[in-house]
Amino acid sequence: MGDLTHSYCHRGGETPLLGSTIPEHFARVVAMHGDREAVVSLPQQCRMTYRELATAVDRVAAGLLATCLARGDRVGVWSTNNIEWLLLQLATARIGVVLVNINPAYRPRELAYALQRSEVQGLFLIPRFRSSDYVAMLLDLVPELASCAPDHLHNSTLPQLRRVVLYDPQAPQQTTRPHAGFMTWQELLAAGADVGTQQLDEAGATLDRDDPINIQYTSGTTGFPKAVVLTHHNILNNAWFSALAMHFGPDDRLAVPVPFYHCFGMVLANLLCVSVGACLVLPCEHFDALAVLQAIEQERCTAVHGVPTMFIAELEHPRFGEFGLTSLRTGIMAGAPCPPALMHRVIDDLHCPQILIGYGETEASPLTHLTSPKDSVERRTEMVGTNLPHQEVKVVDLQSGATLPVGEVGEVCFRGYHIMRGYYGDAEATAKAVDDAGWLRSGDLGSMDDAGYLRITGRLKEMILRGGENIYPAEIEEFLSTHPDIAQVAVFGIPDEYYGEELVAWIQRHAGSTLDEAAVRDYCKGQIAHFKIPRRIRFVEEFPMTVTGKLQKFRMREAEVELRQAEGAKT
Repeated sequence: MGDLTHSYCHRGGETPLLGSTIPEHFARVVAMHGDREAVVSLPQQCRMTYRELATAVDRVAAGLLATCLARGDRVGVWSTNNIEWLLLQLATARIGVVLVNINPAYRPRELAYALQRSEVQGLFLIPRFRSSDYVAMLLDLVPELASCAPDHLHNSTLPQLRRVVLYDPQAPQQTTRPHAGFMTWQELLAAGADVGTQQLDEAGATLDRDDPINIQYTSGTTGFPKAVVLTHHNILNNAWFSALAMHFGPDDRLAVPVPFYHCFGMVLANLLCVSVGACLVLPCEHFDALAVLQAIEQERCTAVHGVPTMFIAELEHPRFGEFGLTSLRTGIMAGAPCPPALMHRVIDDLHCPQILIGYGETEASPLTHLTSPKDSVERRTEMVGTNLPHQEVKVVDLQSGATLPVGEVGEVCFRGYHIMRGYYGDAEATAKAVDDAGWLRSGDLGSMDDAGYLRITGRLKEMILRGGENIYPAEIEEFLSTHPDIAQVAVFGIPDEYYGEELVAWIQRHAGSTLDEAAVRDYCKGQIAHFKIPRRIRFVEEFPMTVTGKLQKFRMREAEVELRQAEGAKT
């Protein structure tokens, strides 16, 4: 485990790292579990066994080759969750094309940034979802699509982009182009009809496990998103060892409400299931608490993933009590700090006794830490577990970079097979994130105990400096979440002329609660230090958040400053 007189931990592990590319490993899984159900998409009313999935993957991979996309090229997917997304993930890996995950919430300006930053050459998109008209938004960005031929696209803003493919998850046989420059999914498959298995195998034989295979954009909760480059070796091993830590295997069925474009969905759901021959269950295109509950019962799911806000929505749903959820056993809660009170409800009310807390970041493929089913409830609710096998972690002093003694708070750093190749086209940002010794700076504050368990105390950029006191929002959020009337809370700082920064808490009450500011402050008195009690408390119905369910505190901060200014102007 390493020298735990200091905050450093290394885990070797009895199981060696996988040395395969993703398609090599997938082929072995198909050979072993070909007749098992691989994926179920309830919105699409579609089911596939592993053998059927492999056949469908090869058809898409053949279409990619036929349209002159090959190893090292970059193909974006701008879509909600569906089977086609999974097919693209595995088909691009089959021939070494780099898949670029694009947030379905993006608007034209954000889309242009993502396509330009990663120099995307091909783009797959769905027609629309709810109020988002993806075709219209792309046409605004690339007007040439209205009249050019599908293989003659030229746009000065996006000079690398040469192919756009439209697919409709609800109408997979659709052959009508919305505009001349689009290619349809069926046309892509038809183009690959003359590409045989031998050509696909020849393309696969050129691949190396250290080849870049995926570009993921960081969530962008602060500043512009960065394009994180990940390899076969990065994400396949991360998925594999996460599955082993969960005791997850071919008999398991995972309900996946997290978006595929995010590392949580793509690696810890899609690839995790594929790595062991388990079944992936898609309840919905975009998170819907009722659909998740229905899917768990209908498909007898043994596991469910999610961020804390998703689990809260499921537990708080008015129809929660109608569903039989006793098939559940495990799952991962990650993406944001988990309050202990919520963890207890997931264990007891959601009937998920082996639910685990996961921690990591996109730059680390993404999982670095996971609690164990054998851990006590206290450890599973207060800490994020130990690092996965074949990974190193240390906690360092913010100024000197020296490894700190056990128990002291510093910046958490990682090293190992899971660290990204870098930020695409941004050597300067890469050098700031990963030092010469290969250590990735997480930007998170935490401490390690003498058994190697990590406690996250806050985000480095979220640390509040109030009158010389360092305040970590996660600590206050964890405490306030123990109040029976509080469903969710976010703590952040806003500028203050006297203290430098002052604490603000946005609180979402449970339905029917009449909790007020005075009651919140009374609850804090004597329980946490006086300087940690929020000076400003605001009750809200919902929080601004990313598609993946991460709270956007920079938006709360901006809104709070504006609200205070407006309130001050009225007095």
